[in-house]
Amino acid sequence: MHPLNAKYPAAGTIPQGTDIGHVHLKVSSIDRALDFYCGVLGFELMATMGDSAAFVSAGGYHHHIGLNTWHSRDAGPPPARATGLYHVAIRFPTRRDLAVMLKRVVDAGVPLQGASDHGVSEAIYQADPDQNGIELYRDRPREEWPRDANGALHMYSQSLDLDALLREAE
Repeated sequence: MHPLNAKYPAAGTIPQGTDIGHVHLKVSSIDRALDFYCGVLGFELMATMGDSAAFVSAGGYHHHIGLNTWHSRDAGPPPARATGLYHVAIRFPTRRDLAVMLKRVVDAGVPLQGASDHGVSEAIYQADPDQNGIELYRDRPREEWPRDANGALHMYSQSLDLDALLREAE
């Protein structure tokens, strides 16, 4: 048993294979959000509900990200010091795929908010046009994850070499 599980026991066991199916974001403009999610990141538009909602996907799934203006049309972003979503993490299958996405984001002039090596993953941070946090990342293979002397997972945050990553996009 992981030591944290003794302090925070689960109410039950969540089935292995459970994952996060999609995230739904409040945005101020569907068109502006689609310019970013489809035009910059490359998601595919799967469906719309008039001009109030859109659903985008990677690889033909019904939707990985829902975008809506139901309570947020023409609204500004939430204050920085408030509860809510910190970021949506979009995982890429390979380091090269992450590098190609980094190049696309940089070429589109999207400002980066950070870039970290977490040992288990490499991540690039930015925000969408409504200031929703976006993490673009790739996982390292499990056998490469850092572990302490007792075998427990040891994640960390170190600077990610963006120049080296961008060279992989060439």
